[in-house]
Amino acid sequence: MARYWLMKSEPNAYSWDDLIAEKEGVWDGVRNHRAKNNLAAMKVGEQAFFYHSNIGLEIVGIVEISVAGITDPTDPEGKWAAVKVVAKSKLPKPVTLKQVKAEPRLAEMELVKQSRLSVSEVRPEEWEIILEMAGN
Repeated sequence: MARYWLMKSEPNAYSWDDLIAEKEGVWDGVRNHRAKNNLAAMKVGEQAFFYHSNIGLEIVGIVEISVAGITDPTDPEGKWAAVKVVAKSKLPKPVTLKQVKAEPRLAEMELVKQSRLSVSEVRPEEWEIILEMAGN
């Protein structure tokens, strides 16, 4: 069964527009064991929300995993995981962290429960609720 994800990036470091310009981006630089395990569990074709962290604090688009199971090219020791992603679609309207936290059906979402986690899993029902909130 396909899984869904949420991937955070600071827009001043790597934004949705940067990914669009690049066509395919490497999701690297993750140095948290839980987030690493999530990256390692991703499969080609699975989808993730692209979340602007720090500035914006909002889900702005959907990416698709294009290459899975690669070693982070920024890690000289080869211990950390990475994936490649391509932009699938920009959300009709961004969904802010404030909106997510205000939605009782999303109270158990990892984005809410483990707010510092840079790569988290999204349950299918949470995915659908966020798409609905985004106007999809």
